[in-house]
Amino acid sequence: MTRETGAVVHNEAAARFELRVHGLLCIAQYHLIDGVMWLTHTETPPSLQGRGLAARVVRAALDHARAHRLQVRPACSYVRTYLRRHPELQDLVAQP
Repeated sequence: MTRETGAVVHNEAAARFELRVHGLLCIAQYHLIDGVMWLTHTETPPSLQGRGLAARVVRAALDHARAHRLQVRPACSYVRTYLRRHPELQDLVAQP
């Protein structure tokens, strides 16, 4: 497995975090509602799957949420799984 070195970019206008690898785009889409970052969609092109790229964009989104004191709602199945695997991030999850 090769380490992808591109930087994750916060595209605020598109409300998503992006990572471009070999001209292809990996994303974590969100909506901000009343101080809660709803992570709604994560996408990695099939040819880039299995490299940990989705994890990188999701982690960037979660780091952003923490830095800006936002709570997170994992509306995307990938984000829910990521959060289950990282119990140290549970304090970010908005309570119902």
